[in-house]
Amino acid sequence: MSKKQAPQRKRDRRRHFADRFARRLVTLGGFVILVAIFAILVVILAEIVPLFHPAQAESLESLDLPLEAPPFLSDVDEYREVGFLLGEEGSIHLFSLKEGKALEVIAPPGLEGAAVADAAKGSDGSSVIATDMGRLFFFHVDFRVVFEDDVRSVTPDVSFADATEVRLQEGQRVRRIAYVNSESGPLVALDLGDGGGAIFRRKEKRSLIGGVSFEDETEPFLLPYGNKVTAMTLDERGEDLYVGTETGEILRYALSEDEAPTLAERVQSSSEGDAVTALGFLVADRTLVSATAGGQVASWQLVRNADETGFDLTRIHDFERHPAPVTVLDRCPRNKGFLSADEQGGVFVHFGTTGSTLLKEDLGSKGIAAATFARKGDGFIAADGGGRIHHYSVRNPHPDVSWKALFGKLWYEGYQAPEYVWQSTGATDSYEPKLCLVPVIIGTLKGTFYSMLIAIPIALLGALYTSQFMHPTLKSYIKPTVEIMAALPSVILGLIGGLWLAPVVEKTATGILIMPFVLGAAILLAVLIWRSLPSRIQHGVKNGYEGLLLLPVVLFGARLSLRRRNVIEGLFFGGDYHAWLLNTFGTTYDQRNSLVVGIAMGFAVIPIIFTIAEDSLSNVPRHLSAASLALGATPWTTAIRVVLPTASPGIFSAIMIGFGRAVGETMIVLMATGNTPIMDWSIFNGFRALSANIAVELPEAPYGGSLYRVLFVAALLLFIMTFFVNNLAEIVRLRLRKKYRYL
Repeated sequence: MSKKQAPQRKRDRRRHFADRFARRLVTLGGFVILVAIFAILVVILAEIVPLFHPAQAESLESLDLPLEAPPFLSDVDEYREVGFLLGEEGSIHLFSLKEGKALEVIAPPGLEGAAVADAAKGSDGSSVIATDMGRLFFFHVDFRVVFEDDVRSVTPDVSFADATEVRLQEGQRVRRIAYVNSESGPLVALDLGDGGGAIFRRKEKRSLIGGVSFEDETEPFLLPYGNKVTAMTLDERGEDLYVGTETGEILRYALSEDEAPTLAERVQSSSEGDAVTALGFLVADRTLVSATAGGQVASWQLVRNADETGFDLTRIHDFERHPAPVTVLDRCPRNKGFLSADEQGGVFVHFGTTGSTLLKEDLGSKGIAAATFARKGDGFIAADGGGRIHHYSVRNPHPDVSWKALFGKLWYEGYQAPEYVWQSTGATDSYEPKLCLVPVIIGTLKGTFYSMLIAIPIALLGALYTSQFMHPTLKSYIKPTVEIMAALPSVILGLIGGLWLAPVVEKTATGILIMPFVLGAAILLAVLIWRSLPSRIQHGVKNGYEGLLLLPVVLFGARLSLRRRNVIEGLFFGGDYHAWLLNTFGTTYDQRNSLVVGIAMGFAVIPIIFTIAEDSLSNVPRHLSAASLALGATPWTTAIRVVLPTASPGIFSAIMIGFGRAVGETMIVLMATGNTPIMDWSIFNGFRALSANIAVELPEAPYGGSLYRVLFVAALLLFIMTFFVNNLAEIVRLRLRKKYRYL
């Protein structure tokens, strides 16, 4: 080996080593990226999977109380340690589930062995006992929680109000009651048999000197004569009484303090004519639940009728059917869940919003007479006719989430029909979560569509002109300037869009919408004038600088559009396009709308599409365009027929990358639109995108709660959308490259 070859050999070895190192480093980087993407996917899925775990129940230690007949009702404290049963004789049987023993039996003072006809529990925890002769005993069991030396103890405290008596006519007997402690005071509805009924009200009156007195009123009314009343319930506002009959009818009576109860409507709850065995409300008393002797369980809501003159009781959901007559309904105080129990010992847990049955348990005990859903929704107790209390814990942290709730239409309380709705929070504890992702998915696609509608034509036509017609000197200034636009932070663009652009667009919306037509006409007129000029004038402008001559034309056309917008509004929109939109399409103009987002986000996407597309067009081999020009084609024909198809793989990649940028944009969407999750494609209305929804909701979402995990579902949807778009772009790019590789 000569001395001259030795240094060359060393350089070659260093070069080969550097190539191998770079290749392995790039391979490692790609592998790390794949691992990172996979790890992100694993984290997202780990938060989502618990949403769809089925509900589970665990049987805890049972307890036997010495009851000679089925109890009327039951209740338990929030920790499921202490509770009570109300026996047939009217005595309150206190018991401890924690210690597994009976505590005390308390009889209402003054009951004196009278026959108890029925008892009912109000939504506030108070209860009432009614004798067959019309005496009413109001009581409340307060579960007092005390902590001593960090040890919790729950003590039941039973308090009774003064008993009262309902005036009955001769021969009348109380058979069934319904009770609610409304804002105006206790309200009791009584079935007196043979078509007789009564409404009892106890009103509290305060004197000017601070004294409190009570006034009792009884208002008789008629129940369906000949049809035995089998169930009754009142809403907590005391406005409606619902009565179930042995023929399967549900009757709604409108209540008023000034008038006698009137029959508002009657509906058939069972197609087989089975008797209504139980009626009750879900939390907030807007959704009525009925159960029949045939095992049917259904939910109902008051929906405004077609002529908007009133409300009709409308069937919303049919739940999974019991194999035996349903005897008990009880609601969950925490959400829209409830349980139903039947004569064969079956207890089903349902969720009212989705219409789904989440849990089915066989207690192995006949004749469930009383049941209580725990106040935290984490368990229930059920008592049979012999006084045996079955205690179950329930694990179901996300009852309000299902595939139907996330992607389907649901009939929410207060709505006229099933709808797609996202509304994660409310003003009251009884709020019904609405976690449908369809509105935010539509919002994401809507914002992307309008931004791409603005960005694609400007970016692609600009890239085509820059690469094929612009002078290299001018191009050396234009292209870096456009690329610098991509460095602008999206938060700045969102701030400008929300605070400055939105008010400007509101004032000049008609001018902006007609601007493309005015600019097109102005440019076409300018081209015609340019072609009519003498050739010496045309040749006086250096090739590739002609575009600069259009800048004054574009500025003039834009100014003309904005200045003459009032003329357009007067000719076509009656002088006020806001009122025209509302009267013609029923659409209101939101200041922060899709048009503002389209302009602001289009400004952010244009540099990305322009840069990649211009590089693809500039990298088309020069011999292709030269051959086309040599055959007599014009530069424009060459650009459209030869250069553009050859560069189409890169152009398509540019569009897809811009699409992915628009889909994942957060700050511009968050600041430049109203963030209203509505299902509307109008350019004058706002929207809420998936990314903005995550940014808005996640800081306020309780860790591990339903909302928190649903937001991870939204993140997974964004992941899937971008993954699908990127793979589609690669597939199309490879096919286009294969198609035009021989050019």
